[in-house]
Amino acid sequence: MTTQNTPNISRNIDPDKLTAERLNGYAAMFGCIALIGAYATTGQIIPGFV
Repeated sequence: MTTQNTPNISRNIDPDKLTAERLNGYAAMFGCIALIGAYATTGQIIPGFV
């Protein structure tokens, strides 16, 4: 059995992209929590929309 040596490739992640993805995740979590809260209080997914 032969073993191939692959070099370790380090990736440099742009800090701005990391911040943008983190904020996007926070916004998505806030949206999900708001959706659950609206459903719990009104019983409708989108309150006021028939």
